[in-house]
Amino acid sequence: MEELGKKEVKAEDIAKNVIEDPDLLPELFKGISSENSRIRFKAAKTLRIISERNQKMLYSKMDFFINLLDSKNRILKWTAIDVIGNLASVDSENKFDKIFKEYYGFLSAASMITVGHVIDNSGKVAKAKPHLTEKITSELLKIEKIPTKPPLTQECKNILLGKAISAFGTYFNQIDNKDDVISFVKRQLNNTRNATKVKAEKFLKMRS
Repeated sequence: MEELGKKEVKAEDIAKNVIEDPDLLPELFKGISSENSRIRFKAAKTLRIISERNQKMLYSKMDFFINLLDSKNRILKWTAIDVIGNLASVDSENKFDKIFKEYYGFLSAASMITVGHVIDNSGKVAKAKPHLTEKITSELLKIEKIPTKPPLTQECKNILLGKAISAFGTYFNQIDNKDDVISFVKRQLNNTRNATKVKAEKFLKMRS
């Protein structure tokens, strides 16, 4: 807890220490519930890093992160989205499948960052759970129809469309209904955001 409170101590270093000594893990869960914002967010970042490097270490705590999806604190919510996405690869009890609707329900959130976290994790989830490929693809295709309303602007939506293209690219080979995805990407050739347009061009070039 003391290390978590030190500004100069990096989350990456704490994560490494916890992976080497799992007995320290309970301290991170105490930290993420701390009233001290520095400790809380350092603990959250550390747990996210651990979920990327050692999924099995955190799987028994997956329910904790599922409950964190309801957090009013956006950073903790984003952490939960990321950690759950990472733990999909070791989800032997199919806990992700049971919260699929809730997880992808965040695609209709007004926050571009919240939506972005779900999209960014979709590729790894699809690869970890091939049986959910078509359901995930169907959800990502809906991004094109997300209504723009403050604070979600058209430019925000254009960024999200680019993220969706990147996500499709990570698991395109396992998609059955490739035509819908190709059509989706082709429509982004006219996207007003150049970065998204370039992503569409590269995606299609690789599959021509």
